Amino acid sequence: MSFLSAHGLSFQLPDGRLLFENIDLAFGAEITGLVGCNGVGKSSLISLLAGVAQPTTGTVRRSGKIALLRQMAHVRDDETVAGLFDVEAQLARLTRIEAGVADDDDLAEADWTLQARFEKALTDVGLEGVAFDRLLVTLSGGQRTRAALAALAFHEPDLILLDEPSNNLDRDGRQALYDFLDRWRGGAVIVSHDRELLARMDRIIELSSRGTRIYGGNFDAYQAQRDAERAGAEKALESAERMMRQKERAAQEARERQARRASAGRESRAGSSDPKILLDARKERAEATTGRVDRLAERLEADAREALERSSDAVERRTPFTAGMSGAQVPAGKVLVEARALAIGHANGGVLNLVDLTIAGPERVAVSGRNGAGKSTLLKTLAGLLPPLGGTLQVHARIAYFDQQVSLLQEDASILDNYRRINAGASDNECRSALARYAFRADAALQMVSTLSGGERLRAGLACVAAGKSPPEMLMLDEPTNHLDLESVAEVEAGLREFGGALLVISHDETFLENIGIERRLAL
Repeated sequence: MSFLSAHGLSFQLPDGRLLFENIDLAFGAEITGLVGCNGVGKSSLISLLAGVAQPTTGTVRRSGKIALLRQMAHVRDDETVAGLFDVEAQLARLTRIEAGVADDDDLAEADWTLQARFEKALTDVGLEGVAFDRLLVTLSGGQRTRAALAALAFHEPDLILLDEPSNNLDRDGRQALYDFLDRWRGGAVIVSHDRELLARMDRIIELSSRGTRIYGGNFDAYQAQRDAERAGAEKALESAERMMRQKERAAQEARERQARRASAGRESRAGSSDPKILLDARKERAEATTGRVDRLAERLEADAREALERSSDAVERRTPFTAGMSGAQVPAGKVLVEARALAIGHANGGVLNLVDLTIAGPERVAVSGRNGAGKSTLLKTLAGLLPPLGGTLQVHARIAYFDQQVSLLQEDASILDNYRRINAGASDNECRSALARYAFRADAALQMVSTLSGGERLRAGLACVAAGKSPPEMLMLDEPTNHLDLESVAEVEAGLREFGGALLVISHDETFLENIGIERRLAL
């Protein structure tokens, strides 16, 4: 049974850019993962399915109860958990009954199961004990997302729509999300690049500029099929390129043969005693033959070129930047960071944690802990952006720190201008050469930072700090995959595997941490 379907769906942005067109999809009780490159329109599609936005063309039909997971980054100061659950009126009725001031309507419409169902919904997402009147601003971002999940399930929809639900969740929060979906018996459509979450899907829909492709099975099955398709497409491209070269050679050889015959004909005509009318007829036949040869050669070349273009369109060319990441080679045993009883926090907010930490050589360390434990604060303190509140800290290394927005880059400047600013004194040739190692060649280096995708932004930041004459010996990254699509995550993983220095990384993406070779963890 289909709870939600899209027919001929197209969506155009206010600036006139067409995100997608003529999409036909149907969603029932299965769990569907929606994937695709950044900017392709995944969030826009979710908004259209939820009825939050209207399509440029096409229709969305809903035959079931559809619910959209609310984004919880911003909440009102007076908003309560009860308001999130939309049960304030029902609670007021129960309060009047308890106070002995209820009327007949209150008694008739009272939901005596409300308290038990509310408590169960919150317990299911790991928020047991949270009261109805708890202000949302007093909850962490991850706790708010869990509460929103609980509120979603509380009203028992047929199909739920989730847009990057795990982005702001700590490890416990992510596990609560996974458990929630494992228990869910309705349908779901989930935009995500969280591979642990996508492993729980019944099918994957890939959205691209060419439309949608549906893959049965979870992320592993999708990835295996995509890899096979790409290998086949690359093989077809190689064959098309080879065929193109053969057709070009054959066409050129045919032209050269005809040219030799024409030249011999002209020489024969010059020394011939045949009548002029016969010589003219031979000339016309030779010219007609040359025209046929040219047309045939052009047709063969055009056919080969068309086959090459089809094969090229089927292959998504991505330029790796791993060559630029091996610059820093830190010897084993060299102490880069020493912290003893390091008090981290904010001057007006007090100490969040006391940290003992030593990083030596090209170690790869992950910082773990619940939301609010001070993980980002630790990295900012090591980077010198926040002062220590106590203890000792010694840094013996060149460090580069990347927050989620890669704030070290100036938004209103090009990649090339940012490189020049960060690497003062570098010649134009040095700048261009360094950026090329990170796949920013020619005009690509002139892109404004504000126009870059999440993956491009991180790559540009790495290029600006790691490709210079004095590359960092330690990279510190705060949730580097949060705003990256799956392809960009794989690209960053490959780059970081090649990095010859130390890594200190905050991430709740266990697959990412495994793929970049994390050796130990610092728990806050």
